[in-house]
Amino acid sequence: MKIIIINGSHRKNGATALILHKMYQKLETYPNVEIQFYNVADLNLKYCVGCCKCYKNGKCIFNDDIEKLSKDIETADGIIIGSPTYAGNVSGQMKVIIDRGHFVIEQLLFGKYAISVSTYENYGGRDTAGILNKLLCYSGATISNSLVIKIPFSSNPLSNHQTNNAVNNAAHKFYKDIHNRKKYLFQIIRHFIIFRFGILPFVRKKGNEYQGVVAKWKEYGMKDSNIK
Repeated sequence: MKIIIINGSHRKNGATALILHKMYQKLETYPNVEIQFYNVADLNLKYCVGCCKCYKNGKCIFNDDIEKLSKDIETADGIIIGSPTYAGNVSGQMKVIIDRGHFVIEQLLFGKYAISVSTYENYGGRDTAGILNKLLCYSGATISNSLVIKIPFSSNPLSNHQTNNAVNNAAHKFYKDIHNRKKYLFQIIRHFIIFRFGILPFVRKKGNEYQGVVAKWKEYGMKDSNIK
């Protein structure tokens, strides 16, 4: 079982990071689990320039750390993605990963399980969670859990017993969901509608300009991947 954890905060020891590291510690207690932890602060992130070359060629024109991260996610069984809340939104670094990560159109998370984590102090935490959950849902993931945690700035969220238990329980459920390949009927139906009536006809309309996308769908074993 391979799991990717992404800390979308520039702060390596902030509230978001502490929660994600707690999940790491919980998950590593299970057998045969490989975990890769990424801090956005360590990544070389170039902005998306909107050229759409990735849809045709299957890769970005920039060969940087986001391309490497995307390749690692391809072979993962699950992903945990966390971000602090800045102005009712994800962090700037997380937005770059969303823009560049081959998630939605290419269906990078098809067949994978996911957890979203959003932290906030004043407001907007649920807005951040909504952005992360849309990314996960639209990209084909099964969402095992979504944690929205309010915490004073520079405080340890795990000092709260209830929060600590919620984080541990979410990690345990995540492992069990992946291990048992748990199905969530509503999520299956929702993704089918998004893909079949939104993404698929859009890609078909683009034709050869999106041939890299179709190649990814076939690689991921998706149905309805032939746009000819």
